[in-house]
Amino acid sequence: MIDVACALEYLHYGYSTYIVHCDLKPSNVLLDKDMVAHLSDFGIAKLFGEGESNAHTTTMGTLGYIAPEYGLEGSVSIRCDVYSYGIMLMEVFTRMKPSSEIFSGELSLRNWINDSMPNAITRIIDSNLLGPEEEDYTEKLKCFSSIMELALNCSMESANERVNMKDVVVALKKIRISAPYVTEVLNLTS
Repeated sequence: MIDVACALEYLHYGYSTYIVHCDLKPSNVLLDKDMVAHLSDFGIAKLFGEGESNAHTTTMGTLGYIAPEYGLEGSVSIRCDVYSYGIMLMEVFTRMKPSSEIFSGELSLRNWINDSMPNAITRIIDSNLLGPEEEDYTEKLKCFSSIMELALNCSMESANERVNMKDVVVALKKIRISAPYVTEVLNLTS
């Protein structure tokens, strides 16, 4: 996931003009032979000129992954990709799609995770990644809690309250450094 975060950071801050992917989801992340993640499908991406910060569009990304302001108003900014990245993080570590049947009405993937934090983290993390018999269980639990907190901060309802991709990359690198015993499990190598 850190590869995807670094790619988004590059798209958002690598040049004076930046790119918003607009359709970030797991199926638009491809792995090469070395298991390095690459973004794909830039079909509805938006290129912003210097000084531009948002745009309006009628072309929509994938439901469940698009930010509220994008889905409701067609307003696109780099914060939309941050939102989608947060939802992707949630999906990867819970193995629950935002479009799963259990999420209807007011219950969304984000709300389910938010309501489960921090006391019921074991209920939401994929059991293939974390079981009570795991070596370093407590440390892994802290690591997964940090990742879910980051995912929640990425997917805040208000675009202005979301973290940016520079901060996401820094946070993921800190998690990787503080929890080297779970790096392989988390696939946080770059």
